[in-house]
Amino acid sequence: MPPLHPELRRVRFLPSPPVRRGTAGVLRWLTSKMRPGPVPAGISVERRTVPGPPGAPPVEVWVYRPEGVVGATPALLWIHGGGHVMGHPVQDEKGSIAFARDLGITVVAVRYRLAPAHPAPAGLEDARAALSWMAEQAGALGVDPGRIAVGGASAGGGMAAALAQMCRDRGGPALVFQLLVYPMLDDRTALRTDLDTANMYLWSPAANRYAWSALLGREPGSEEVPPYAAPARREDLSGLPPAWIGVGTNDLFHDEDVAYARRLEAAGVPCALSLVPGAFHGFEIPFADTGVVRGFRAEQTEALRAALLPAP
Repeated sequence: MPPLHPELRRVRFLPSPPVRRGTAGVLRWLTSKMRPGPVPAGISVERRTVPGPPGAPPVEVWVYRPEGVVGATPALLWIHGGGHVMGHPVQDEKGSIAFARDLGITVVAVRYRLAPAHPAPAGLEDARAALSWMAEQAGALGVDPGRIAVGGASAGGGMAAALAQMCRDRGGPALVFQLLVYPMLDDRTALRTDLDTANMYLWSPAANRYAWSALLGREPGSEEVPPYAAPARREDLSGLPPAWIGVGTNDLFHDEDVAYARRLEAAGVPCALSLVPGAFHGFEIPFADTGVVRGFRAEQTEALRAALLPAP
């Protein structure tokens, strides 16, 4: 395992969240109680409820939009992380606001149903319902339906990859890009016994196994999993939108992310791969003010800019 990045070494003094059957409910409750911070001038934030999947409850979305924009903007559907078992759009609000402000785009962050109470494909269907609403209500939202991207971090990144697959199979809504930030893609990683975890932090193999079990409703690594639950299981990756994948060399998901990026390229899907030396899973969260995190965020912004705001 590579040494920790110099700017991230203080993680050794931080506790890792104990994500397991006995504690996941408490962590889920804590994240549900997160409150938004102050909204900077020039950005509007609106909490809305949109139609859910057939036979399911409505879906909550948070819409971030730059004020004073004339005409339709590109848009990003953002899917939060949390191992499928916890999380809330508010945890990524600073990032959503930054994308909206720096790029002049509309960001829609979806609050989806969580496992184990709602195993796959409930959360993903909620995300697709939000995406369908964006496309169908593009005029009212001030969104260009021909310039919509999907993105997410960790479990949200895996869901973004799965949503791109689902949209391809179901004939829409059309996506122009997928931004996958250290995505959780492959349940089979939970079975690996050869991992060097000496410099892995914040997300452990034990947490990963519990999260996949909660999502799948069975032990990970089974011969069959629910469709789209584990995007890396998909054999045919052709016809998907271009992608950007970013992951640290010390991330539990490093190997599965690199493999997915290479498979996308082999299938004819352009995919930029950004590897951050010495970075662990979720390193952006506790060290947001470091240069390595600012650089990682800047790469994401520029990838979205190139996809959604291409030069003439």
